[in-house]
Amino acid sequence: MQQHSSAPDVDSHEGTLPRHVAIIMDGNNRWARQRQLPGAEGHRAGEDALQAIVRACGERGVEVLTVFAFSSENWRRPDDEVRHLMALFLQALNKRVPELDGNGIRLRFIGDLSAFSDDLRAGMAQAQQTTAGNRAMTLQVAVNYGGQWDIAAAARKLAGEVAAGERSADSIDARLIGEHVSGADLPLPDLLIRTGGEQRISNFMLWQCAYSEFWFSPVLWPDFDEHCLDQALADYTGRQRRFGRSGEQVAAREPDQC
Repeated sequence: MQQHSSAPDVDSHEGTLPRHVAIIMDGNNRWARQRQLPGAEGHRAGEDALQAIVRACGERGVEVLTVFAFSSENWRRPDDEVRHLMALFLQALNKRVPELDGNGIRLRFIGDLSAFSDDLRAGMAQAQQTTAGNRAMTLQVAVNYGGQWDIAAAARKLAGEVAAGERSADSIDARLIGEHVSGADLPLPDLLIRTGGEQRISNFMLWQCAYSEFWFSPVLWPDFDEHCLDQALADYTGRQRRFGRSGEQVAAREPDQC
């Protein structure tokens, strides 16, 4: 089987803003504990922070913003917290979708949505349908999502096509798997931000972020604002992204990089 690299084919160089920013929004519970507030208040403050960052990304020309809202591992949290999160999620859909639609933002969800209630799934489907034609920016929300689940789902689909005689096993390579993971029709994440001080990606978009630049912020998510975003963007624009090439090749912008 011929192997193909999953590295981006496009030239990405210093001085350019990311087309796609992905964020692991961490620190809501710690923010609430520091203020002696219930955990639910931290999640509400985090939802407010998200709306501010969505607006800021749109104003700065970011094409895609993907946020990690609820991981497949978050079901392990206390039942009360999960119930509060689900209720807040449904409230946010009802409240924020008209605002997103009015600003021309397309809303999409990735993850195993089958685990959610009928009401929540219906709300997500309606939100996606309402905003489907918007082109100013795409907000992609990862819920009940895990990077390993995503890769396994892509592999399972391709295995099914092999079993049905629709393709040969030898046709499966990195590029093909990349075409079957979540968000395959969008640009790959250029910049992955994690707030809250932890320095790990916690099973988030493992395939898609293989060549992303990482920015770890100590700021808890509810306090992450436009200034923090601008720090991350400024750092990104100063980096040289090589995708396996040498720095000299990138600087020379050889023909195979166009």
